[in-house]
Parts: sequence; C-alpha cells; structure tokens
Amino acid sequence: MGILRSLVRAAGVGAAVGGAGGAAVAAYATWEARQYSLTRFDIRVLPAGMRPLRVLHLSDIHMTPGQTRKQEWLRSLAALEPDLVIDTGDNLAHRDAVPVVLDSLGGLLDRPGVFVHGSNDYFEPCFRNPLGYLKRGNGKRYTDMPPLPWGKLSAGLAGAGWLDLTNRRTRLTIGETSFAFAGVDDPHLDYDDLAAVAGPADASADLRIGVAHAPYLRVLDQFAADGYDAIVAGHTHGGQVCLPWPGGARALATNCDLEPGRARGLHRHPADSRPGDPGSAWLEVSAGIGTAPYTRIRVACRPEAVLLTLLPVSG
Repeated sequence: MGILRSLVRAAGVGAAVGGAGGAAVAAYATWEARQYSLTRFDIRVLPAGMRPLRVLHLSDIHMTPGQTRKQEWLRSLAALEPDLVIDTGDNLAHRDAVPVVLDSLGGLLDRPGVFVHGSNDYFEPCFRNPLGYLKRGNGKRYTDMPPLPWGKLSAGLAGAGWLDLTNRRTRLTIGETSFAFAGVDDPHLDYDDLAAVAGPADASADLRIGVAHAPYLRVLDQFAADGYDAIVAGHTHGGQVCLPWPGGARALATNCDLEPGRARGLHRHPADSRPGDPGSAWLEVSAGIGTAPYTRIRVACRPEAVLLTLLPVSG
C-alpha cells in the first residue's frame, strides 16, 4: 500500500489523500490492474478490394505461475479467432513462467503469429524504486539480474509456427494477403540492430508492419522512413499510473523517449503526419496486460489486449 500511495502522490492524484482515502486509492489501483479488457481499433491500410483481417496484439503479459485469473483471461482470447497474433514481448516475470505462458496462449498458438522479446523476457524482475517509472530514464538497465529462460520461450513460440522477428525481416501470407515484417530486439536494452533490418520495405507485399517491444523514436523513425505501413509496440504500460482527465486519462511517463501523449492507442508517426504522407506510418502502442510483479497497480489505465481490424483503404 505504501508503494501505491507514493506513486499516486507523485502522479498528482494523491497529494490530498491520506489515511482511509489513501487506502481506498490503493485498493482501487490493485483492483484495476486485474480488470483485463479488449481494445478495438479499425485501420484502413489494406489495398482496395481485399477482405478485412483481424490482428490480435499481445504485450507485457509479465506472467508469474500464480496469476490464474490472467491465465484464464488469456485463454479466452482464442475465441476471437484472429487471423494473426503479434506478441511484442515482456511475456515473463518468473523463471518458471514459460510453460504457463505457452499454456495460457492455448489456441492462439494455432493461429499465425510473430513475436519479439522485451527486457523482462531476458532478466528476472527485481524490486525498484516505484517512483522511478514516473521520471525520465537515467539509462540504468537491470541486466545484472539472473537470466530468464527466454530461449525456451522462443523455442515454444517458434515450435508452434510463430515467426521470430528478432532483428530480422521476413514475409508471411495469410489467405490472400501477403505481409512483410521487420522486427527488432528490445530497444530498451539497446539490443535493437537497426542496420540488420534497414532498407525499403518490401513493395511487393500487400502490407508492411514493423514490430518492436519498446517504441523508441529511433526505431519508429526508421520503420516509417523505410515505408512500413504500421508499427506495433508495447512496453509503456500506457503510463500505468495516469491522471484521470476529461476526455481521457493522461499518461505521465512512457519509460522511453516517446512522448506521453502516445503512450497507448492508435496514432501516426511522425505524430503530425497524415495517412498517405511519405515516410509516415500508423503507430499502435498497447498498454499491456500485466505489470512488474512488485507493483501490480494501475490508475486510469486498464490492462488490455488490442484487436486491430485491418480494412481496405477504400471500398
């Protein structure tokens, strides 16, 4: 409870809250972190005349073996029968979580999928100053923690037929639609190898998608400049602790160099570009499904999976 009170005070929503009021805010934030939701967006990005496709975006699951409610909710997403699943990493939060994650994905592993990893797939989580998330990063990365079995996670996902986009480009055809993908390893750890995926996106594909865990501007800039139609990322948790505000909650931080106004949701990149502008792309950033296990709270920022319906640009 003390961690949450510190967070909400730092966010400006708890300055006048103490005692019973602070406990109520803490209880609410703990409850909200478990209110899993499905967010839907339509994107007109397919060539004219093509049938719509549904893409399920999963991010920041941060799974531990005991999170049974989260596991059940993830299994339920298979009923959506998406045409494609994009997993943008941070699936793990425990050394024993790989079989739990694979079991929870369940029927989704029978669908076409692509994935990248995030920093929390590589290293065990540790307790950190909860106020640090609300401040601009100081460059410190917790790579001295024990490693997590990310290789087993990769093997399980790839064994089900999902494509590993770690610093690579590839193609995938789903029905009548051909996709060209470029993906990078986690930019938050500087593991991204932009040179490995640089160059014009495959113009022969019907749709070009860039995939990254963390939406750092250097990655977004390159994908957009190279001609990718859309970019999909996670990492930000949508701000996690946000300010309730008329017209929509306001994120205070993104844990990267993306501005808080694009911490979650569907936007353009560059932010002031429009569809059809050269060197620009759609940008979808998920608020994610989980949180670090030591700070399982959210304020005005419910956990989510995102269902993107891809539509033809006209018709």
